[in-house]
Amino acid sequence: MHYHIILTENCNSECKYCYEKSLEEAEINQNTNFKLDFSSPERISIDIDKLNQFIKKDKQAVIIFYGGEPLLEVDKIKEIIDKISVKFRMQTNGKLLDKLPIDYLKKIDKILISIDGDKKRTDYQKGVGTYEMVINNLRNARKLGYKGEFIARMTISGFSDIYKQVNHLLSLNLFDSIHWQLDAGFYKSDFDKNKFNRFVKEYNKEITRLIRLWFNRMKTGKVLRIYPFIGITESLLKKKKTSLRCGAGYEGYAITTNGKIIACPIMNCIEDFVAGSIEDNPKDLKKFYITGPCLKCEIKDICGGRCLYSNKAKLWPKEGEELICKTIKHLIKELEKILPKVKKLISKQVIKPDYFDYEKYFGPEIIP
Repeated sequence: MHYHIILTENCNSECKYCYEKSLEEAEINQNTNFKLDFSSPERISIDIDKLNQFIKKDKQAVIIFYGGEPLLEVDKIKEIIDKISVKFRMQTNGKLLDKLPIDYLKKIDKILISIDGDKKRTDYQKGVGTYEMVINNLRNARKLGYKGEFIARMTISGFSDIYKQVNHLLSLNLFDSIHWQLDAGFYKSDFDKNKFNRFVKEYNKEITRLIRLWFNRMKTGKVLRIYPFIGITESLLKKKKTSLRCGAGYEGYAITTNGKIIACPIMNCIEDFVAGSIEDNPKDLKKFYITGPCLKCEIKDICGGRCLYSNKAKLWPKEGEELICKTIKHLIKELEKILPKVKKLISKQVIKPDYFDYEKYFGPEIIP
C-alpha cells in the first residue's frame, strides 16, 4: 500500500485556495459533521524504528513524504530514508527542494511539485517569487543528476484557462507529467452557484481543446503524461472497472504526526476516518468506501467516486456536486470519443498500449 507520512502540519506557503480558505472555514466553524481531534503535534513525533516495524509488515509499501510542507523536516526525511528500505515519493511546494542533499533526493523516485501554471498565475495563487524559486530548484536538481519523475501538481481555482497553463508547463521541458485538482467541494463556504456554473462551461471547453492537443501529439508517437487522460484511457482500453481512483481508505492511507493512520491526509484530525495506528498490522486497517448517489451513477465504474472526503463531508449542496460531476462526465465522454482513434494508432504500432500504464495511488489525480 501507499502511505502518506505527514511530517509536519506547518507550511511555508499561504496559498489562496488552501491557507486562506482554511482560515475562513475555521472562523465560521462550518465543518461540524465530524468528530475532531486536534491533539496531534505539529511535527512528527513517532519513533522511526517503530514506523519501520510497521512498514516492514507490508511487502509492497511505498512511502510518500507529505505535510504541510515535508521539506521543513529535512532531517526526518533523511532519517526515514536511512532506516527504511522502500520506494519513496514526495508531495512538496518545491521551495525548499535545494535543502535536501542530492544523494537523498535521488532516492525519491517521483516528486509532485505544486505549481499552478505560468509565473503570473503561480505567484498570484501561491505568493510573489514562488514560480522562479520552484523552477530554479527543479533546474538545479536536474543539473545535479536527478533523473526521477517531476510531476506538476496544479490546482485549478476559479480560472478556467487550463489549456494555456498546461501548455506552459509542458513547454518548460522540466516536468515529466502533469495532473490537476479542482478547487471544488472541499470548503462549505466557497460555493457560488453562478460563478462555478460559468467556470464549468469554460473549463469543459478547455478540456476538449487539451484532449485534442493530446491526441494530435499521440499521432506523432508520443503520449504526453497527462495523468487524468492516461488513467481514464487505460481503463477504457482494458475495459477495467475501478474503485476510488486515489485508493484512499483501502489501497492508500496517511500516517499522522502521532502515529494514527487515517484514510487520507486531508482528513487529518478527523476521528471518523481513523483506520488504526502504526501499532497495528497493515492488513488489519479499517477500510473506507464511497457511499450515496455515486453508487448508482452511470460513470461509477470509470470515475470511482472522485473523492472520499467530499463524498462523506457533503459540504456543497446537491446542485454544486452535480456541477462537479458535470466536469467529470465531460472529461470521460471526450476521451471515449477519441478511443477508436487511439486503438487505431495502437494497431498501426504508432503507439503501444503500455504508454498508458502508470503507478496508481501515489498522488496524481485521475479524476480531478
